[in-house]
Amino acid sequence: MKINGNAIKQGNVIEHKGALWVAVKTSHVKPGKGGAFAQVELKNLRDNTKLNERFRSSETVERVILEEKKATYLYEDGDKLVFMDAISFEQKFLLKELIGEKSELLEDGMEVILNSFNDEVISVNLPDTIIVEVLEADAVVKGQTASSSYKPAKIKNGIRILVPPHIETGTKVVIKTEDRSYICLLYTSPRPRDEEES
Repeated sequence: MKINGNAIKQGNVIEHKGALWVAVKTSHVKPGKGGAFAQVELKNLRDNTKLNERFRSSETVERVILEEKKATYLYEDGDKLVFMDAISFEQKFLLKELIGEKSELLEDGMEVILNSFNDEVISVNLPDTIIVEVLEADAVVKGQTASSSYKPAKIKNGIRILVPPHIETGTKVVIKTEDRSYICLLYTSPRPRDEEES
């Protein structure tokens, strides 16, 4: 489907320079001289490389509609990840490199979206947010408030994230899968009451 270059929206997938790209960011620029154009940041769906392109309104690009299928993550098999189609129950073996670093966030039974083009899966969408347990975090410093700078913490697979100072080991937090950024505290695991309180 052909669309004008300045009609590209965030999330659109286009065929460009012989590859498939998703528009990550778009902004419309109207220079003092010359015609307006769209400045688009593109991410390659196969290898995650990025590209910044200008598309003028007179240019047309081929917009690609991907087929989306719900699937469940089952397990890891060497350099492959195994997913099960939610409708046909067919198992798909996908190379781990297709997902890249996000594969570290996969959990058994996690529901994902498989994006296909010409019957070939070219990308996998994880849920926007996931709940993870903080396995290691620096101790809370007295007098430090939540508005202070973030501190490093460790979650599963040795992944490091940044959390507010009040987050402790054993707490569960919600993070974005896109950039692993902290969103909020889910709950705090119960701690033994201080003797003073009893």
